[in-house]
Amino acid sequence: MKTVRKSIILSIGFLCLSVSACKKDLIKMNDNPNGANPATINPNLVLSTVLTTAGMQMVNLGYQDMAGVMQHTQKDGWTTAHNEYDWAGSNSWSEYYDVLRNNQLVYNRGVALNSELHQGVALVMKSLLFGLITDLWGDAPYTHALQGQDGTPASTLPVFDAQQTIYTGILADLEKANTLLSKPKSAYSNPIDAADVYYQGDPVKWRKMANSLALRYYMRLSEKLPQIAKAGIEKMVADPAQYPLIMNVDGSEDATMSFPGNSNADSWPANVAYDSDSSNYRRLKMCSTFVKALQNLRDPRLGVWANKVQCFLLVDDTKPAGTGTVYKPVDTVVNGEQRKVRYISPDVLAAKGLTVNDINQDQNYVGLPPAISGPAVYNLSPDASQASRNPHVSWLNDIYKQPKGPLLKSRIISAAEVRFILAEAAAVKGWAAGDAETNYKAGIQASFNVWGVSGSTAAYLAQPAVKFNNTQEQIIVQKWIASWTAATEAWADYKRTGYPVLKAGPYAKGPVVPVRLYYMLEERNLNKANEEAAAGRLEVTTYSSFGANGANNSPWSKPWVLQGTGKPW
Repeated sequence: MKTVRKSIILSIGFLCLSVSACKKDLIKMNDNPNGANPATINPNLVLSTVLTTAGMQMVNLGYQDMAGVMQHTQKDGWTTAHNEYDWAGSNSWSEYYDVLRNNQLVYNRGVALNSELHQGVALVMKSLLFGLITDLWGDAPYTHALQGQDGTPASTLPVFDAQQTIYTGILADLEKANTLLSKPKSAYSNPIDAADVYYQGDPVKWRKMANSLALRYYMRLSEKLPQIAKAGIEKMVADPAQYPLIMNVDGSEDATMSFPGNSNADSWPANVAYDSDSSNYRRLKMCSTFVKALQNLRDPRLGVWANKVQCFLLVDDTKPAGTGTVYKPVDTVVNGEQRKVRYISPDVLAAKGLTVNDINQDQNYVGLPPAISGPAVYNLSPDASQASRNPHVSWLNDIYKQPKGPLLKSRIISAAEVRFILAEAAAVKGWAAGDAETNYKAGIQASFNVWGVSGSTAAYLAQPAVKFNNTQEQIIVQKWIASWTAATEAWADYKRTGYPVLKAGPYAKGPVVPVRLYYMLEERNLNKANEEAAAGRLEVTTYSSFGANGANNSPWSKPWVLQGTGKPW
């Protein structure tokens, strides 16, 4: 009997041990063996993803649809979003918040490791991305964003903070970053060199980026909160030791990201190396607004950014009327360069209801007008299949076919931008921000340097149309030109100033250039109450009826930073 009792006790004991072991095994099964533990991960592994993803996002915006809004480029295939602002709520901020969540992990690990370098860099990136979000949409989740793991209603369905709150938070974070990044590199025990694709772990340059971004956002507030903007900018300019800025015109301090070019994922967008039919490259053409501005200023950057037309048109009035002659392209020599020319008899134009004024006979550069009907066949293109092979307009320079190259960079903030901000602050606002003309010229010099045409700077600056005239329009137009492939910042300047003067094309979804993106469908479905409250704070304008989602969520309704300013229209 005792033996049986002992056997039962032992069996129960083994069963308890087995259950305990199974419980531990089940817990282990819930751990992802290939995942990273947020409590122990090396923050550099996440930081590299934050920087590269953000860099790609910035160039995708500035080289693609924002370049269409700001009329740097137009498309002649799949045109509606790029040329016509036909967004219909499809633009989502999810990808930016994805990066922000990873960036928050970098910051948290920086705090846990007492790594001020990681904390400072993470605050700079947080400011950059939240600044981008509020610039594009207006009010947005900020205070309660990035807290979804808490599971509370406030974190899973966050309110949309007022735009003023977001800008104020950004400036506070950048002030903190300036302090965290103020030590020499040797003083930081946790280096980021290998992960840092912007500055290779140099805290001095990150500090300059932080302060330059603060300069950007102070200027963003200059119409709405001029006293705060004035105090912030003057404070920084008066103490360059405490608030160093990106100032070197050689481009060595610019926040940029190059491309390895090993795959489509890490290459210049729309390159032809990973696109077998090159359609993404071909669809982008120069916009006539931009081409004409550059031609009027004899700007040598045009030749860096654009190809000459492959075949130019000339009207031949030597043929008698009624012959209907269209000459096939023939080789000719223009300025010592062998090119093709296509001659057209005037009666051919008349038969199409056109005159000489309806075609562009420029022998070098021809841009697509904004938001026109049938851009693929513009300027009597023989491309009947509309395959974006129009030889009578300027394609982008061949460098943009490549997956990488010395000029192919995501350009995040530059000395050119900083110099133009200081020039505007001094010349237009009258603030103590340095000598306006010196900074204006330095902004142009900085852009010429990074695009490889520095030798032309003196002649360019000597032109009457370029000589400094103390006007906001002149400064912002030069800033717009310098923002090539980074047009998102040019859009922010346009909204704030109304410059450059742009006209929406005839097939655009609204009669003027829009000022924001729609709140996207996912927010309207999942976070409806907070989205509707934010949309209700937009200022309905004369043009708010245009668009797909009503006046309260229109790209032509003004967010707080524009309300009451009379800008841009």
